[in-house]
Amino acid sequence: MKKSAPYTLFAVAAVAAVTAFLTFTSCGPNSNQIRRMQALEEGVSNPSTKEELEEAIKKYQSRVEDIINADIRVGVWYKLLGIRYLDTKMYGKALENFRLAAEFYPENQNLYYYIGLCAGFMSKSAFDYDLTGTERDRLRYLDLSESAYRRAIELEPRFVRALYGLSVLYVFERDEPSKAIPLLETVLDVEKKNTDGMMILARAYYSVGRAEDAVAMYDRVLETTKSDGKRQEAQDNKAFVLEQSYGQP
Repeated sequence: MKKSAPYTLFAVAAVAAVTAFLTFTSCGPNSNQIRRMQALEEGVSNPSTKEELEEAIKKYQSRVEDIINADIRVGVWYKLLGIRYLDTKMYGKALENFRLAAEFYPENQNLYYYIGLCAGFMSKSAFDYDLTGTERDRLRYLDLSESAYRRAIELEPRFVRALYGLSVLYVFERDEPSKAIPLLETVLDVEKKNTDGMMILARAYYSVGRAEDAVAMYDRVLETTKSDGKRQEAQDNKAFVLEQSYGQP
């Protein structure tokens, strides 16, 4: 009987410890517990004098700075990882990482450009795997691409890459060339010798019935480009517009 007393005391203590643990974990830490934990971690407890208050501010401010710096690094890492995935044409993975980076930097126009670019690529591979008879997934990616480009332009109205990307979307995917025209005119206002922008703008002009403007834009490409391939493409397209619009060979 004498040997059972220590065992009994140990059992009671163990039960009490487990009960306290379960109570703490089930209910969650309250505000008093959080404050006690912070005080233990920072070595600051109920400062009262001017000196103690100043010291408390310094310690807590240092912790805040550490958290902010960590968030900055995490946001940058998501962006870098997204770029690496983009370089290897893993557009879904890239899209997800750019989305996460945008949660840290919600006013970074470059991130929204990348989101628009990746979503546009993803729309190409969004097949109707569930046999719904619709283009639901493709349209969802196109909507995301458009809204991301628009957000990038909202943040930087003369952001050439976003303006061009949204224009390509309107001309080739949305069949809304009239919406692309003012965007491309802004591109050429910023970059006078952007022949890619000229080619898309010429196509948009022709699509809305502005054949004369389309021909003039192809002429501008011919005057500007140093690429034999692009020169040939501009000549062929110009000839097509002339033949279709004016009956000229």
